[in-house]
Amino acid sequence: MPKSMTGFGRGECLRYDRRFKVEIKSVNHRYGDYSIRLPRFLHAFEDKIRKRLGADISRGKVEVWVGFDSYTERDISAKVNWAFADSYARVLEALRERYSWSRSPSDKNTTIGSNTELELLARNPDVVSFDKFESAHNDEATQIEFWETLSFALEEALTRFNAMRQAEGEALVADIRTKQGRIRELTGQIAQRAPVAVAEHGERLRERLTEMVEKLKESSAPVEIAESRFLTEIALLADRSSIDEELTRLSSHLAQLDDILAEKVPIGRKLDFLVQELNREANTIGSKSTDPELAKQVIELKSEIEKIREQVQNIE
Repeated sequence: MPKSMTGFGRGECLRYDRRFKVEIKSVNHRYGDYSIRLPRFLHAFEDKIRKRLGADISRGKVEVWVGFDSYTERDISAKVNWAFADSYARVLEALRERYSWSRSPSDKNTTIGSNTELELLARNPDVVSFDKFESAHNDEATQIEFWETLSFALEEALTRFNAMRQAEGEALVADIRTKQGRIRELTGQIAQRAPVAVAEHGERLRERLTEMVEKLKESSAPVEIAESRFLTEIALLADRSSIDEELTRLSSHLAQLDDILAEKVPIGRKLDFLVQELNREANTIGSKSTDPELAKQVIELKSEIEKIREQVQNIE
């Protein structure tokens, strides 16, 4: 069953004291366009994510967001820049001596005179830094754990994403089939009207010619209408305005539409091309018709084809 190009899905997985969240959303696009946002330390998995998306999604502008939370000390390590810390501590001590700040009795044997000074030292980002997930870049076992958890969340998000696209695709196909039925109905009406329109046009032509001959008879020598010549002109008119070939191709295209809608592979491009062909035949019929009733039917025919075209833009 064809899928829509628009959808949304969310997945989540908690393993090894780590939580991954994945969100996928997509909108219409002529080609497959993937945008993946994930933390820097997970960039090594971007290609895997992209390939997995490509297995399920052939067209659409797809945005993927990956969130991560860690609850294990293994992923975080604190480091002290001792050279900077020593320099900073000497500055604090110099400030104490310059401004005669007292030291608490319990801190007499320490270089840093109080908890306040220690806090100042520890809060400086140049003194204490945290390397988050450093092991993820170098440790193969950690990489395996990361991908196992991330891929589970990704699969859950894809399952929900595809389910939404499937449901919307079914609704689109149902709507297209409704409009297809209306096009078949209009095609039948046009096929019935076309020969009647030619006959009526011939009759009107005969009446106008008769009126002209009568006027000529009143003012000059008698004039006769050559019946054979008149019939020849009517035959030429009928041939020029014949839409049998266009109606046949329309019916063939509508049959192809049935076949394409039944396919289980992405069909958006095929449908787009087929709708162009339907519209081409409708335009040709309209250009050949001078009958008001036929023109009205052709306008409605083109309107239904345009509605299908709009829906096709949403199908993968």
